[in-house]
Amino acid sequence: MTSTRVINFGAGPSALPQSVLEKAAEGLLNFESTGIGIGEISHRSKEFSAFLARTESLIRSQLNVPPTHHIIFTQGGGTGQFSAVVYNMLARHRLLHPDLRDDQRTLDYVLTGSWSKKAHEEAIRLGGANVHVAVDARSYSKDGKAFDNIPPHAEYTFSRDPAMIYYCDNETVDGVQFSSDSNAPTFFPFELLKRRANSALLPLVADYSSSFMSRPIPYLAEHAVIFAGAQKNLGPAGLTIVIMRQDCIVDVDVAAKLGAAPVPKMIAYNTLADSKSIYNTPPVIPIYIAGLVLERMAELGGLTYFEDLNKRKAEKVYAAVRAGEEGGIFQSKVQQGSGSWMNVVFNILGEGAEERFLAGAEKEGMKGLKGHRLVGGIRASLYNAITAQDVDKLVAYIDKFIDDEGNKIPS
Repeated sequence: MTSTRVINFGAGPSALPQSVLEKAAEGLLNFESTGIGIGEISHRSKEFSAFLARTESLIRSQLNVPPTHHIIFTQGGGTGQFSAVVYNMLARHRLLHPDLRDDQRTLDYVLTGSWSKKAHEEAIRLGGANVHVAVDARSYSKDGKAFDNIPPHAEYTFSRDPAMIYYCDNETVDGVQFSSDSNAPTFFPFELLKRRANSALLPLVADYSSSFMSRPIPYLAEHAVIFAGAQKNLGPAGLTIVIMRQDCIVDVDVAAKLGAAPVPKMIAYNTLADSKSIYNTPPVIPIYIAGLVLERMAELGGLTYFEDLNKRKAEKVYAAVRAGEEGGIFQSKVQQGSGSWMNVVFNILGEGAEERFLAGAEKEGMKGLKGHRLVGGIRASLYNAITAQDVDKLVAYIDKFIDDEGNKIPS
């Protein structure tokens, strides 16, 4: 049978390695030689329990997750964690400071794009604390409205004893995505926080959905909670991975007796940790595919391999986009130095040019390049499954498009 697969540059659910999909197809019929498909087998069977433990071990070893942190597999995506982190971290704060009123508790949010903005809005909606904006990237944008930059570190203002400090790595910002460029390890001012006493127990919470398992996570051990939807670099939609520090796994029912909001069991971290992710039926098939992806990653060299690969991929595409800018064909959506390794976003100038670009790319077997539905433009997502050869094909197409469009411009 002739393959009809194309190169999927979509932002998510994103591309998966073909070898993994082929192995997963076998598992749909016969998982781990049980004679039962992965979609049929009990999540409490010894075979699936062993696979789940192996998947956790692969994350722990490749990300260097310390024994102070638990890893759980759950549902609800990053959006579900917008609520879960508020409930769990406020329960923790209640146990630490039982005599404080709700208006004396603070949640700090770093606003760098649409996802941290949505998380911030959910925190306000849930109540239980003051919600403080530690920095808002829009204040440093070209028009004062867009999320197009990494704010200066000196501008971050954190509360004295917040219940949570929240940020989003590789932010999606109105169809624009960014984290750190290749010359900076992170946009978040960890050095500012590390000056504090007892910094190891900072309530630092991070959404790493877009960049999870694409490169190491800076200061992972200092984080209270890290969560990520799997559907970017790791697997299909439906799985959320949460890495949580031991001191953030608290008895939420005791906290409720002291006045904290009751936490639904399905998002209570102590419930999920105590049950080893099988309090109820977990997303079995997404876990299976993620486990296969992690096995392949380990065989290729782990995060050292993928960090180098992803950096080179991004550099090639950004060079092509800069050439388009210099020729008056493209316009970047982010300020210099704020570009994402995972998502390259830009506008194509000229009437009908964007449609020509997308149509031409599709003829060349490249799909998923259309930008966010609200803002348009182009978004090339370069997640782990996108190969160097895939990027070379995209760059060659961009170069040709620039030449063709340039010839249409009157001299």
